[in-house]
Amino acid sequence: MLKVQDVDLYYGDAQALEDINLHVEEGEIIAIVGANGAGKTSMIKAIAGIHTPSKGSITFRDNDITRLQSSAICELGIGQVAEGRQIFPAMTVRENLEMGAVIKRARAKETETLDRVFEMYPILKERQTQAAGTLSGGEQQMLAIGRCLMGQPDLIMFDEPSLGLAPAIVQEVFRTIHQLNDAGLTIILVEQNVAVSLKLANRAYVLENGRMTLEGSGEELLHDDRVRQAYMGL
Repeated sequence: MLKVQDVDLYYGDAQALEDINLHVEEGEIIAIVGANGAGKTSMIKAIAGIHTPSKGSITFRDNDITRLQSSAICELGIGQVAEGRQIFPAMTVRENLEMGAVIKRARAKETETLDRVFEMYPILKERQTQAAGTLSGGEQQMLAIGRCLMGQPDLIMFDEPSLGLAPAIVQEVFRTIHQLNDAGLTIILVEQNVAVSLKLANRAYVLENGRMTLEGSGEELLHDDRVRQAYMGL
C-alpha cells in the first residue's frame, strides 16, 4: 500500500532522515518507535507532503507521491492526526469537522460521515456549536480524529496521539485506533508509549538518529532486549 524507499530529508544543512526504508501493507497497524528527536515526526511529514525528501521515493498504491502537495496526497487517501491535535480553536466543533471534508473525495459523503463521527463520539454531537478551544484535551483529540475521518482516508497516520492525555483517555484513544483498523483502515502509529504501541502493531520499526535500526513484528520487538532497555526501562 505504502512504500518509502531510500529517503533522505534535510532541514537546511541538518539531516533529519537518512536512507529510510519501510513498507505498509493494506490493513496493517505499523508502529514507529524511537526517542524524541529520532525523526519520527519528520518521516510522517515527508509521507504527508509537508516536507520533500532530498533523495529517495515514496509511493502509495503505485502512485509516486514524493513531491506531491499535501492536498493531493489527502485526495489519494492518506490522512493524518497530527501531534498536538492542531484543531482550529476559535471555530466550532462542527466547523472543525466540516474542514476535514473539504477535499473532493470526501464531499459526496460528508453528511453520512459526520453522522458516523457523531455516533462514534456523542460528546462531539452534544458540543457541535461550542468553540473547539474550550474542549478538554481528550475531547480535542476526539475532534482531531473525527476531522481526519471526515476526509475518507484509507490510511491514517497518528503522531503521538496519547501526548498530554489522562490515562483513561489514552486507553480510549488506543481502543479507537484498534476499532478503526478492525473497520478496514490501515494505520501508521508514532507513539511515545512503546509497550502499548508494540502490542497493538502487526509490525514495527525502530528509528534512531534519523535511521532505521530495527524492524520486526510488534511481538518480536516487544521482547527484544535492546528495545526493552532503551525504551521501556527494563
